Amino acid sequence: MAISLAALVAVTTLKLRKSGVSESTWHHDIKWVAVAEQEDPQRFLDGGELVLTTGMRLTGAPEQRRFVRQVQRAGAVGIGFGVGLSHDSVPPALLAEANRWGLPVVEVPYETPFIAISKLVADAQSADHYGKLERLIAGHQVLARALLTGGGLGELLRHLGGMLRTDVALTQFTAQLFSTASTPPSADSWASYPIPTGRRDACTLWIRLPFEDSGIVGYAQNLISVELNNMVRQRQSERALAGQVLEDIFHGSLEQAEAQRRLAGIGVNSTRRNVALLAVSAAHHKALASASVPQSLDGAVAAVVGKDLVILVSDDGASAPALARNFSDHLAEAGIHASVGIGGAYTKPNGLRWSYFEARDAASHGLPVNEPERLSLTSLLLASEDVPLTDMANESLDPLRTFDAAHGSELLITLESYLTNNGSVAAVAEALTLHRNTVRYRLAQITELTGYDPAQTQDRVQLWLALAVQRLSARPHAQHRGSP
Repeated sequence: MAISLAALVAVTTLKLRKSGVSESTWHHDIKWVAVAEQEDPQRFLDGGELVLTTGMRLTGAPEQRRFVRQVQRAGAVGIGFGVGLSHDSVPPALLAEANRWGLPVVEVPYETPFIAISKLVADAQSADHYGKLERLIAGHQVLARALLTGGGLGELLRHLGGMLRTDVALTQFTAQLFSTASTPPSADSWASYPIPTGRRDACTLWIRLPFEDSGIVGYAQNLISVELNNMVRQRQSERALAGQVLEDIFHGSLEQAEAQRRLAGIGVNSTRRNVALLAVSAAHHKALASASVPQSLDGAVAAVVGKDLVILVSDDGASAPALARNFSDHLAEAGIHASVGIGGAYTKPNGLRWSYFEARDAASHGLPVNEPERLSLTSLLLASEDVPLTDMANESLDPLRTFDAAHGSELLITLESYLTNNGSVAAVAEALTLHRNTVRYRLAQITELTGYDPAQTQDRVQLWLALAVQRLSARPHAQHRGSP
């Protein structure tokens, strides 16, 4: 390690002798040795040096005092005064000024060359430097081994905290992924280090102050970054595999025994109640595939189905709303604006299908978190691959779309308002600011173009179902549902 003034004077072969000032000032480490014969050496010093001089130009008391002041202002740790050449002893004025400023003075005998002092200090500095490098390399090996032998981020961070002798924590947005402390980190008493993983997985390494960093923190940042990026790729792979299984489950193309076996293979126990949480984002659907989930959903099964992220939670439905809100907030913190739908809690593979379609129907409402409704006929029909609902809906509504596009009319809007208002012409006229006769005329046009009379119950159900399918199918990936 670096040598102090006291340790330097204790080297008997150098025959150095202390001059003046109290003992406490002799324990500063020497950064380097500088030989200075100028009257004003301050501009040549950087601080922390032992300044050696023979006093060749310090012929009078004023020059000697000025020299001491210049050395002290530069931040030197002391003066080594060589005697036997220009001065037989350390000049009293120089010693008095040094004592005034608390600056140690070492008397260097004529037979001790300055180069011997410089070499000894340099050797000590080199030994200290190599020692630090050896400790740093050993630290690198410890952290890498902790990560590569299966300990994961937790083991790495525990070792890092031990090396720094303080608490460490890792956060992702506002969620805490790991901490050795009992309280969350704060900016006033912790140092923060960003982990470069990309905006979608923004993480921060926190280290409680005070601590001494020998360079190990930068290495730890890189290791954490690599591991987090590996975790992203692993998530994508696992979710793609789970999505393939759920696609078959939601299509209803598997026998129950085979469905249960394949669900068990991705970690879903279909004999228990399961809830589907569905995250939909038209703007950020690509980011959903690799988005992290909050700690509350760590034990859930995540899968990418189409362009949506499905989370399957083993739950009786009681905690699903809170989990969905936590999930929605977590995605928002990641910059992903999504609508989260909640399905019901059911057992068996068919129940999982129902929960998924309920969640999809709920997500279409467009709120950040959407509570489930009772399983609707629409959801049941969409769950069947044998019912060509999309084609049937298009057959019913395409004539209206074509007419509206060609004439700038609003037959589809009028039809939807009519069905929403339970067939009340007066309510439609008020909602659309139309005359009642205009509403009746439009309804007659709808009947003529589609062949379905909205005033007839059977035809009204057909048109209502077509609009419901259109609304659900408007979302990405839903269009292949319900087609042969």
